Amino acid sequence: MQRTGPTIAVAGAGLRGRGYAARIREAGAGRIVAVAEPDPARRARFAAEHGLPPERTFSGWREMAARGRPADGVIIATQDAEHAEPAVRFAGLGCHILLEKPMATSEADALRIVDAVERAGVMLAVCHVMRYTEYTRAFRRLIEDGRIGAPVSVQHLEPVGWWHHAHSYVRGNWRRADESGPMLMTKSCHDVDWLIHVMGEAPARVSSFGRLSHFRPQERPPGAADRCVDCAVEARCPYSATRLYLSCLGDPGRERWPLGAVTDDRTEAGVLRALREGPYGRCVYACDNDVVDHQVVNMEFPSGATGVFTMTAFAAAAPRQTRVFGTSGCLEGDGVRITVRDFVTGETETVEPGAVPPGGASDGRHDHADDALADAFVAALAAGDPAPLSSGPRESLASHRVVWAAERARLDGTVIDLDPQSLLAKGTVRP
Repeated sequence: MQRTGPTIAVAGAGLRGRGYAARIREAGAGRIVAVAEPDPARRARFAAEHGLPPERTFSGWREMAARGRPADGVIIATQDAEHAEPAVRFAGLGCHILLEKPMATSEADALRIVDAVERAGVMLAVCHVMRYTEYTRAFRRLIEDGRIGAPVSVQHLEPVGWWHHAHSYVRGNWRRADESGPMLMTKSCHDVDWLIHVMGEAPARVSSFGRLSHFRPQERPPGAADRCVDCAVEARCPYSATRLYLSCLGDPGRERWPLGAVTDDRTEAGVLRALREGPYGRCVYACDNDVVDHQVVNMEFPSGATGVFTMTAFAAAAPRQTRVFGTSGCLEGDGVRITVRDFVTGETETVEPGAVPPGGASDGRHDHADDALADAFVAALAAGDPAPLSSGPRESLASHRVVWAAERARLDGTVIDLDPQSLLAKGTVRP
């Protein structure tokens, strides 16, 4: 049977682009009709998965855009530094856009994107997937319904995980601020956006502290080699690449991620070869990384509520943990369950909006919110209405601006005042 529904092109056929496309194919509500991917093996695999003819596969997004409007919508899942140019170009071609976070690596480029989609009259959804979980909907509704009175303070923890941090932010693509952006943007813009979403307001003041404390040459153990496969102390190192990636073999989820970023050869010999030759086999104390490995952001909201967000590498990879303290009760959530305590009755209630997904929080699928976001994007395209999307261009720009302000506060050692209204306003920003 010939499938109908919106047509969708994909720019960037890595883990994220493939994941969204696979969901769209499985759900059957839309059609994947083109791909742009510079890696020949990834491009060929994606084309085979979606039955794309050679004339609908391209070596890059520029080649795809040169042919004119490729589809009703475009998923942009290129590397972070290559978000702004394709977003502006495809908006100009009349394509609705699903854009991987962060929007861009600079505030000025993020504003260019927003201006482009507004000028073209197309929809833009940034992949803040945490907004799309049943857990988030329930958490926000409990606050909105007054179950804890007026929120007074919030604590939110993102335990990145020691091995995940070493994989992505020491050895991987997001290790350097000058190539992708600061850690607070590349990893934790999810969390800042989520806090704004559930609290129902953007902060009026922010400050931040954090640094790169451990993954640096000064912390290198005596006798450590430049690569784990040659290292005499590898067996005692928490960040052993050999242990991490060989342990992925035989596990389909972990072979997809994190091993999929390292090699497509799912054999012991293939993994060891990649660790000898590629970036993921490097000693974590001998890389060129510079992003922080721990950071806190302090927030004061217009209502007077306060918040603190903590990101740390030095934890087990686990779901985010949140506490909101109100005038007549408090909430505590772990991404799956929410405990509500009522100060009047002293009773507690446990709300379980969704079951734990296979593989938990470490399966690379953001608790399956990726699927919900892909479904919402296709539904918005089919209806010609952004209602299924949890946030639009201005809302995403506003939360990104809070992140950039917090990072400036960290670097300058200051408290930065924000006008919550101006976060959504049109106009120029500091480049």
